[in-house]
Amino acid sequence: MVWKSFYNVLIVPVMWCVFQFGGLFNDKIRRGIKGRENLNKAIERDIQRLHGKYRLWFHSSSMGEFEQAKPIISAIKRSRPDVDIIATFFSPSGYEHSQSYKLADVIAYLPFDSPRRVSSFVDIVRPTAVVMVRYDVWPNLIWALQKRNIPAMIANATMKKRSMRKVFLLRQFHRALYNCLSLILTVSETDKLSFQDFGITAPKIEPIGDSRFDQVKTRRDEAAKKHILSDRIVKGKQVVVIGQSWDADNVVVLPALLRLQETMPQLLTILVPHEPSVENLEQVEYRLEGRTSFIRFSEMNDYRDEKVILIDSVGVLVPLYRFADAAFVGGSFRQGVHNVLEPAAFGIPVLYGPKHTNSQEAVALAKAGGGFVVENEEQVYGILKLLLENEPKRAEAGSKALAMVNENLGATERVMKYLMPYLGHA
Repeated sequence: MVWKSFYNVLIVPVMWCVFQFGGLFNDKIRRGIKGRENLNKAIERDIQRLHGKYRLWFHSSSMGEFEQAKPIISAIKRSRPDVDIIATFFSPSGYEHSQSYKLADVIAYLPFDSPRRVSSFVDIVRPTAVVMVRYDVWPNLIWALQKRNIPAMIANATMKKRSMRKVFLLRQFHRALYNCLSLILTVSETDKLSFQDFGITAPKIEPIGDSRFDQVKTRRDEAAKKHILSDRIVKGKQVVVIGQSWDADNVVVLPALLRLQETMPQLLTILVPHEPSVENLEQVEYRLEGRTSFIRFSEMNDYRDEKVILIDSVGVLVPLYRFADAAFVGGSFRQGVHNVLEPAAFGIPVLYGPKHTNSQEAVALAKAGGGFVVENEEQVYGILKLLLENEPKRAEAGSKALAMVNENLGATERVMKYLMPYLGHA
């Protein structure tokens, strides 16, 4: 195949060099390289422990994509105890944060996409079928699976109408690649039509929805059982949660909230940095110093009615949304908004910045009236003031946010119908 030669002779060596060079300067890339050392020995040891009749391999780029796989994995484990689950990741963050996930029988890195490494890995794993989540499709992996007649599919697939994958030679390359798949399950009818633009002939393409809606509902229900904050701390207060924020978000949002505090004495802000590193925490504290009172989450035993609670641990954001009257989701003044569905699932209005078109859910939430796109500090101030002072307006926006989540539930069940034939059920 000409495309296979093109990819392996020209692209793979360049990617390898970039990967190795990047590891000299970037800690995340360096962790990925180290984590792949002796990968085949580790996966061989782990695979030997499996005794299920079938093996389903889920591959996700990182943690965000894996969240979309979780409701599907959970449904499989409930109904099919004879199925073993292998979960792989490209990103160190996804791999590292998933080590405690109990429903995956094996968790590993995906090998670097060279023919030899991928072929060896596939021969060790010997999956019944492979589910790639969202978009992380690697050519040599696809070709190795096709050569062995192992069904491979994409779940929660999305494709922008003007994707770079549709440009000139890239279009032909991806057409050939996608034709090696067995099934493409898209988030929407629009995504289905966008995949069809490639002229794909082999895999069936079906719109089934987005399983992340099912996952946020599950996480919301689990969060209701967790007591992250004492009720006395939030009683009688108006609470705004800033979730997964970067400094580019804080520069815009914090001044607006500090202004609101002047006329709203019962306003409590809970700020959850995207990464609660020492550097990031100190940067937030620098912006707050001398302007308002604040306390770190780890010091809450000494809480004295501070106006800002700064979260310095991981894994507590979703339970915090249940205390919120409104939320701002970060990343949206940086490179792309993070998960807007998590706060929406609690029935609260959600604000986010201009860089949100990376998320179809953010676009849809704003269109539905449950989300508010803000361009600057003045807009953050104005919209939050309106929502916090106008209970009917806030309730209406929150209801619309929750309705959007509820209307999109059920994708997991639809994915299961397509998976079952590979697991011995017609």
